[in-house]
Amino acid sequence: MTDLSIVIVNYKSADLIINCLSSVYASTTKIDFEIIVVDNDSKDNSKETILSAFPGIRWIDMNYNSGFARANNKGIQSSNADTLLLLNADTLIQNNAIENCYGLFSNSEYVACGGQLLNPDLSPQISGNYFIKGGLNCLLPLPYLGKFLKWAGTLLNVKKPNVPNADSTVEVDWINGAFLMVKKAAIKTAGLMDEDFFLYSEEAEWCSRLQHEGRLCIFGACKVIHLQGETATEAFGSSDKAYSNLFDRKGLQIMLSNLVRIRKQFGSGWFLAILFFHVIEVPVFAIGLILSKIFLNNKKKGYTFRQLKGYCSNLFFLLKKTFIIVRNKPYFYKVL
Repeated sequence: MTDLSIVIVNYKSADLIINCLSSVYASTTKIDFEIIVVDNDSKDNSKETILSAFPGIRWIDMNYNSGFARANNKGIQSSNADTLLLLNADTLIQNNAIENCYGLFSNSEYVACGGQLLNPDLSPQISGNYFIKGGLNCLLPLPYLGKFLKWAGTLLNVKKPNVPNADSTVEVDWINGAFLMVKKAAIKTAGLMDEDFFLYSEEAEWCSRLQHEGRLCIFGACKVIHLQGETATEAFGSSDKAYSNLFDRKGLQIMLSNLVRIRKQFGSGWFLAILFFHVIEVPVFAIGLILSKIFLNNKKKGYTFRQLKGYCSNLFFLLKKTFIIVRNKPYFYKVL
């Protein structure tokens, strides 16, 4: 009997997946697991390369670039185990993290869990998060308004929206999709990932529904290296791996997915309120940029007029999608 089904989405990331699978097989020996790789129409030699190295895995072709949610759903639907692990291609398993996490998880009442993600230098990476009313934390990446909100939040001692480093078992509201273990019984009632999402925020929206079935947590003892955004950054032609990037096509996808998630989870009122603050950011961004150029005299590296232009372009795209998002009918929010 298969204990665990591991689903990995591939998009032109054969080398990453080979390294990932090598680490999985090397450190996962005490449980019976299957590997399902779902390919998003890579149009390269990924299939031949990966199957040559690991002929025992199951391969599914999507035949189009379906994004994260749809590809994972296909893998989930094809899985045999009662417990699933959604695993990013750009992860490396350390110290038996998968089987240790499975052991803790299967003997618990949690319906979903994650491990503590690490950067390549082994510093902690945010793995678990908390929902903030209306999704207000989505405003934090805004260049100037976001900095003000962070300052105000610190002054008012507002609870942080994430867990910087989980040393033990920590209950959270949603889990980073790079390493997300879920019980299939919870999926049967909560449903699969929302296929309106192409990339980003889909795991947050999914976890908001999984929460109705039970609690979620991060097992801090289970450490997983996450290279963070390698495939997506390359696919979007972005030079910025951060999720705070709002200035190019990757930034547009992040902004769009965040707003779609807010509409689905908190309603159209909160969606319109968050969008309003994105609009207000334009004059604030422009004034702040001009003042910084005058008074800092370019001595300190800051935002650029090119970023302002990119932000305005992205915002204009979002405004054109407002009616579609408010209606909340099935729609594939894909930028790439």
